[in-house]
Amino acid sequence: MPSSPSPSTPPTGNGQWYPPEWPERIRALAAGELDVVAPRRAATVMLLRDTPDGPAVHMLRRRASMAFAGGAYAYPGGSVDRRDARAVAAAGPGAAWWAERLGTDEATARSIVCAAVRETFEESGVLLAGPDPDTVVADTTGEGWEADRAALVARELSFADFLDRRGLVLRADLLGAWARWITPEFEARRYDTYFFVAALPEGQRTRNASTEADRTVWVRAQDAAAGYDRGELLMMPPTIATLRQLTPYRTAAEALAAAGQRDLAPVLARARLEGGRIVLSWPGHDEFTKRIDPA
Repeated sequence: MPSSPSPSTPPTGNGQWYPPEWPERIRALAAGELDVVAPRRAATVMLLRDTPDGPAVHMLRRRASMAFAGGAYAYPGGSVDRRDARAVAAAGPGAAWWAERLGTDEATARSIVCAAVRETFEESGVLLAGPDPDTVVADTTGEGWEADRAALVARELSFADFLDRRGLVLRADLLGAWARWITPEFEARRYDTYFFVAALPEGQRTRNASTEADRTVWVRAQDAAAGYDRGELLMMPPTIATLRQLTPYRTAAEALAAAGQRDLAPVLARARLEGGRIVLSWPGHDEFTKRIDPA
């Protein structure tokens, strides 16, 4: 059975992550006094595994000391590295297919898919790759694997060189593109993030390999969403939104099959001033709308 996440510091109301500096930054942006930061491309993966009560998803809790979303639950993921665009041996659809699916050029699509697999390995120890297009490595524990993982984290080793040295094929066919969210224009740290789903490969197991997380957990999407609704679990809007989208599926295979029909139109928060009040909204996600009166 999956364990339940432990509460972070309970926020007011539900568990929506909301930085206190946002109102000031929103007003500065409206006044033309804030430079908009270009978002960095990023990828994150919702790892799923089946349980008798439905699929569980692997989540990590970001350390409270983190400048961005400290204390919030999230999925393994991170920024695209410029070297992620290098061509690698891969199974499944080619770069042209991924470019159309992700709405980018081929090099960018390749880098996003590569980043999704790399970051999952770096932060959870799970590797979606195998010695041929039909298999996946069964075990990624041991000193040699850990040394390679640490070198990837330190950017001393590119993911392409890592795969080539070990004679591995990237199993891009095991990924399903699920959603795309872009950090609001008034945020200082911005990401254009692609969300993927994937099933935990047989024989592999997750661990807390991230220096940015203080805890990891396997939990059903329904249970994590309930913790958010009670105000016990802190999450960013993209996290809780994608969790809610997973709840109808009875198995990891069902969720993966549904990924191909998912709309990848980017979700970007909007902020407007109505008198002195700020209205903050995420199109298509009314539950996150906030109305903030002047302090």
